[in-house]
Order: sequence, then structure tokens, then C-alpha cells
Amino acid sequence: MILGMPRSAAALLPCVAMALLFCAMGGLALNARAQKCGSDAQSSIATDRPQVTSSSIVVPCGSLQFENGMEGTASGGQWGLDLPETAVRFGVAHRTELRLAVPDYFYNAATASGFANGAGDLSLGFKEQLGPTRGKFDVSLIPSVSFPTGADLISSHGYDPTVQLPWSRGLSQNWTIAGMFSLMWPTEEGRRNLTGQSSMYFDRQLTRPLDAWVEYSGSFPQRGGPQHLIDFGMSYKPSPHQQLDFHCGFGLSAAAADHVIGAGYSVRFQVIRSK
Repeated sequence: MILGMPRSAAALLPCVAMALLFCAMGGLALNARAQKCGSDAQSSIATDRPQVTSSSIVVPCGSLQFENGMEGTASGGQWGLDLPETAVRFGVAHRTELRLAVPDYFYNAATASGFANGAGDLSLGFKEQLGPTRGKFDVSLIPSVSFPTGADLISSHGYDPTVQLPWSRGLSQNWTIAGMFSLMWPTEEGRRNLTGQSSMYFDRQLTRPLDAWVEYSGSFPQRGGPQHLIDFGMSYKPSPHQQLDFHCGFGLSAAAADHVIGAGYSVRFQVIRSK
């Protein structure tokens, strides 16, 4: 139950959120039809996964993109698993996308009450592309809110906002540098725990469909120790609108996970084309 809210009202909130989502998607889909969508439909897929750093560009107008995966995490001698890590991104204008993060299923997840299994919380948001800037930086703003739809031991039981600012810049034909600054307000044990996060990675295009990258990320909560992580990965595009990815990493601080390993598949469809 949401703190300070009757159980019956709290139970209705996820349904209200989903109804608002579908209404918004319907309205934005009509807006997408009014846009000249489809002109950049042949562009290569750009995903938010598997890095901590999100993509600094939006999906093309009228495109629907699904990003999926699974990740194993080792902490304190215990292994946990979460999947399907599904994110749905829908381009509603040339610089705007609507975002839905489907609840993950967590197996052996570390919580304040010990290790638990169950579904996590749903998240809604949007991305507004602000770049490219004069310095040839691509920049976007991503506000989102999670809703307490998850299992009792997994859910935060709060409406938790996040603001992200991803950026990227090409250094040469084959090298790219990217990063992200984030502020999060997760609910932990009934209280907000303001958390700042920063990340940066270098990407090297090895061949036209194959990239390799290395990333540093750090989370700095108001309560609790910092979490520093180094991650390595590769992505392969069997076609311009599909991506396979693999990554592994290790923690650099006591509060971070000991090891992480994961893989995923993403695909994009052009669902609206202007006549």
C-alpha cells in the first residue's frame, strides 16, 4: 500500500496510469500522423541498452522500438537474475519519443528484507532531443516516473521521479564518446533517497555492424555508500533495425555488485508513415 493512502485508492492508481498512457499514446500517434514521419526510417537502430548511459538521440518519428534482455548479478556470494528488461520507445515527433519500461521479473534480488523474487515497478517517461549543438554534441532530456506496480518485497511503494541528461559526440569516423548525468529520487524504507549518477563510455566501431565499448558509472546516494562500476560490452547489428548485445562488468566499491553479465536483443519497426 502507498504510504498515507487508502489501500483501495492505491490499488486503482496503476490502472489509472495505464489508462492515461493509452490515451496519451493515441493522441501522440495522431500527432505523429500529422508529422512528416518516415523520412529517416532507414537510419540504423540506436538503443539505450546495455550501457547505463542512455542514447542521446530519439527513435525516428513513427517508429516503435523494443529493447529486451536479461542480466545476472553477483553480490556477497549470491547470484540474482532479472528479465526481460523490456523498454518500449515510440517516436511521436522528430525530436520527441514516448517511453515505457515494462516491469522486470527479479529472481533472488537483494532487498532491505533479504533476497526476494517478484516483479518490479512500471515506469513511464519521454525523451526530448536537444542537440546537435554547435559543438557537435547530441544531447537529450529524459524525465520519467516509476509507479508502484511491483511485488510487495520488490516495489519501492512510491512514485519515484528520475531526470536523465545523456550526451554523445563523435571523435572520429570510428570512435564515439558518450555519457549521462542523472538525478533520482527512489523511495527506500518509506523515505526518499536522493541519488546522483554519472557515467561515461568510449565506443569503437570495429566493423560496420560490430561495436565494442567500455563504460564507467557511479551512483552517489544521500544514504548509503557510492557504487562504482566498470562495464565492457559488444553490440552487433545483423540488420540496420536489429541489435544483439553482450556485456560484463565488475564493481569497484563495497556497495556495488561484485560482477554483472547480460545479453539482449532489440528491434525497431516503422509503424506510421506520412502519405
